[in-house]
Amino acid sequence: MVAVVSNSAGQSDDAGTVDMRTNSDAEVSTIWDLLDEVKDPEIPVLSLWDLGVLRNVEKSLDKIIITITPTYSGCPAMETMRQDIESILTRSGYPNYEIRTVLSPAWTTDWMSDEGKQKLEQFGIAPPGHTKAETQTVCCPRCRSEDTLLISEYGSTACKAMYQCSQCKEAFCYFKVI
Repeated sequence: MVAVVSNSAGQSDDAGTVDMRTNSDAEVSTIWDLLDEVKDPEIPVLSLWDLGVLRNVEKSLDKIIITITPTYSGCPAMETMRQDIESILTRSGYPNYEIRTVLSPAWTTDWMSDEGKQKLEQFGIAPPGHTKAETQTVCCPRCRSEDTLLISEYGSTACKAMYQCSQCKEAFCYFKVI
């Protein structure tokens, strides 16, 4: 499924589309840098790139095409993310854009950047492990102890769980492996 939000007249034309990550044009670098400023509204230390939500940026003729994938279907933060992308592109002189929401393949925590996982931990949220790991060890982001206890499968958002450290006794959020 693809949902499209467009700020230009007419239909999108895939002819002439260029993957901007492989394009060495200065404009391409500028757009990626701009989009790296867009933060997750629920975890503001993470950019959409760190989170793995920003999947692709393309240029088709005079239009910028941004592809995003929600962390889960129905994620309430997606509309805010979309609005923030629209705002930064428009303010920066890119009035012709299209934002595509793609649900397949489904988002996975494996798409999060290593830097993003470090930022989570520094923010006090235990980062997810790798999805292929047989067991998941949840370390306390404050004291690094592996002696932790699940308090609740659900935290402040559906993608987080609540844990408590048995060493320092602090409660903390854990970003679930998805």
